[in-house]
Amino acid sequence: MTTYDDRASLTDLTATAERVRGSVEGVIEGKPEVVRLSLTVLLAEGHLLIEDVPGVGKTMLAKALARSIDCSVRRIQFTPDLLPSDITGVSIWDQQRRDFEFKPGAIFAQIVIGDEINRASPKTQSALLESMEERQVTIDGQTYELPSPFMVVATQNPVEMEGTYPLPEAQRDRFMARVSIGYPAPEAELQMLDVHGGVSPLDDLQPVAHAHDIVKLIDAVRTVHVAESVRRYAVDLVAATRTHPELRLGASPRATLHLLRAAKASAALSGRDFALPDDIQALAVAVLAHRLLPTAQAQLNRRTAESVVLEILQRTPVPGAQQPGGGFFGQQPPGARRL
Repeated sequence: MTTYDDRASLTDLTATAERVRGSVEGVIEGKPEVVRLSLTVLLAEGHLLIEDVPGVGKTMLAKALARSIDCSVRRIQFTPDLLPSDITGVSIWDQQRRDFEFKPGAIFAQIVIGDEINRASPKTQSALLESMEERQVTIDGQTYELPSPFMVVATQNPVEMEGTYPLPEAQRDRFMARVSIGYPAPEAELQMLDVHGGVSPLDDLQPVAHAHDIVKLIDAVRTVHVAESVRRYAVDLVAATRTHPELRLGASPRATLHLLRAAKASAALSGRDFALPDDIQALAVAVLAHRLLPTAQAQLNRRTAESVVLEILQRTPVPGAQQPGGGFFGQQPPGARRL
């Protein structure tokens, strides 16, 4: 496993992450924060849900991230007639061998693009649950491991769009973060017309990293130090969602774990081997909001889950510069260093 004592290798790993980010930003114009979040989720061993209206580049972002890494990629177009076995695979009787042979489904890839995931039935959506959480698939009592790294990048249109099924709460909870790309700025849209007007930039996109490079990056992220006070800060934020009067469903313990892992990945991308409350704050909305369910009264008042998370961030005390128990904010803990 890579450690932060190996400065030379970590410098190389940081450069690898920058190459991947630069490659994706060459396709997705004017959205650096969205690209950074996508890479953060990848390095935190999570899954990404891209939710927005049609035509803003959801599938383009997923494809750009996949093509920037030299690894196996499969794309699943979710439709109402898609079957769970199309995703996980199926056992077929082999007449010559007189035994069942397993035919892997589309989930057996390192990066899986699920396009318009909410157009499939809840039964088909649930076929992803085991693979996203345990990184394995069980068919007829036999368990098959999925490759590493493994990431599901799913896109969906808002639930109000015709012909869609809302994602079940258990499915949304498997996604580490949700991001909305939004409409581009006029300057970025004008540049997009120049770049995308002739040919798609995906046609010329070449891998800038190998799968084993991403595995090393993931190992490096695991070594990032998180002080006890920063961990407690994450717990306090998540716990506040469970008692908020405008929420009928708060965030799960899995959300706390995802928030911590994402903060470690964000710290590594910033060249630090320690996480700060800043990392938690920057990721709280993306990691928590899609898991929350506002009450009916809150919806009548046009309160969103995002606004509730922002309110919780404002009222939850932030760890001080040097609190008892080893908490640090705005400076690095003893023994840590910037890369």
